[in-house]
Amino acid sequence: MTNFRGTGVALITPFKNDFSIDFKALEQIVNHIIDGGVDYLVLLGTTSEAVTLSDEEKKAVVSYVKEINSGRVSLVIGIGGNNTRLIESTIYQTDFSGIDGILSVAPYYNKPGQKGLYQHFRAIANASPVPIILYNVPGRTSSNIEAGTCIKLANDFSNIVAVKEASGNLHQVMKIINNTSGDFLVISGDDLLALPVISIGGAGVISVLGNAFPGDWSDMVRKAIKSNISTASTLHYKYLDMIGLIFEEGNPAGIKAVLSSMGLCKNIVRLPLTTVSRTTQTKINNLL
Repeated sequence: MTNFRGTGVALITPFKNDFSIDFKALEQIVNHIIDGGVDYLVLLGTTSEAVTLSDEEKKAVVSYVKEINSGRVSLVIGIGGNNTRLIESTIYQTDFSGIDGILSVAPYYNKPGQKGLYQHFRAIANASPVPIILYNVPGRTSSNIEAGTCIKLANDFSNIVAVKEASGNLHQVMKIINNTSGDFLVISGDDLLALPVISIGGAGVISVLGNAFPGDWSDMVRKAIKSNISTASTLHYKYLDMIGLIFEEGNPAGIKAVLSSMGLCKNIVRLPLTTVSRTTQTKINNLL
């Protein structure tokens, strides 16, 4: 079973001026991230603007990244939503060759209770041929996978192997870590809290910042996992202001502004997102 310890990067989808996918830039970014020493890539997550991609575009992105990756790091794909039966159907129709796991976000908009959340992920676990990372991000979904529900899912299904915790609730994170086996991984879903989460027993981070700064951020995570908190803290604080800026006007607008200034892709997002303001872009450029 794939080990999702360390640094995963939530990969962006670069676009051309006509809003089509820029595969040349995608190749450049994938190589930039892998060369930085990350442990795995997460495709079709929030940062990829997956909700604005067609099914054909999603398949094209996954196929292309598989080719570029050529087995160098593990690959996780996002398959989630608020229609359980549709997710099951998507899983059955997906080619999982070269894919090491699924990241599945908690249902949004219909706001299920804890029983509904459990049954939703139970269905996904029964359908999935690969390990599953739960994704808890109440700020986007308006539904929190409570610690008790996460613990029960971890204990009841061997292929539910981790949770990407982006609730910002460290008490909840500690409850999960304290009541699951060491084989179940609690992964920070927030760059800003990556170091604190690792310091209380977390397994790493699925990072947005890592699109731009994979070397330093992977090094920070490795140092933190090895309890070299002093060195890890230095790297963490080095990027504290940048983390604030990339989320100041939303994700992935912020990280695309950074990558554009670094010459890795164009600064283009699809509606309903818009690019960051000139003020924020200037701050980013100055910090770079």
